[in-house]
Amino acid sequence: MPAYRLHYFPESGNSYKLALMLTLCGEGFEPVWTDFGNRVTWTPEWRARVNEMGEIPVLEEDGVRLTQSAPILLRLAERHGRFGGDTAEGRYDVLRWLFWDNHKLSGYMATYRYLRTFTPSPDPQVLAFLRRRIDDFLGILDNHLQDRAFVTGMTPTIADLSMIAYLQYPAGEHGYDFGGSHPAVRGWLDRVAGLPGWRSAYDLLPGQRLKHYV
Repeated sequence: MPAYRLHYFPESGNSYKLALMLTLCGEGFEPVWTDFGNRVTWTPEWRARVNEMGEIPVLEEDGVRLTQSAPILLRLAERHGRFGGDTAEGRYDVLRWLFWDNHKLSGYMATYRYLRTFTPSPDPQVLAFLRRRIDDFLGILDNHLQDRAFVTGMTPTIADLSMIAYLQYPAGEHGYDFGGSHPAVRGWLDRVAGLPGWRSAYDLLPGQRLKHYV
């Protein structure tokens, strides 16, 4: 089987997506903590050596560096034969929700949570704008999950592993009480957390943590 090394920082939900997928597939990985808080990913040296896009996570698979969490999840699902969807229609639905998540749910929640919790003086108007967008996306997701156990049906896929990533962090970081505001989302998060082998982000991703401002 391949040898994996994961470049990450603990607060990165996109890193968590890959760490959780590998863990649920029974695969270990070497953790490579990245000093995101001190902007190492902005340096020309890091970009030349690790990822020209300047982003975390990076997954090394037998020494080959892979970037962007969605295509990596698809690659891992195909390689390990898990969480990829059981039919052509199911695989299409996985792609549909993966793209929606990256463009909307994770994309906005990651930005909102980072500004809200890990920066000293975020612009309240920017936070309010992001919060309105996230409320809309969470409403769509909560409605979708009313009659199904997981995002694409009754079995979990990489769409679920992608979409939970920023929602499963402590409520104090993202500012939502899903049990009160989005109960179907809360139930879904609990079902994913009940998968054999599931572990939280801060359990899977050790290392120095970013400073909290709230």
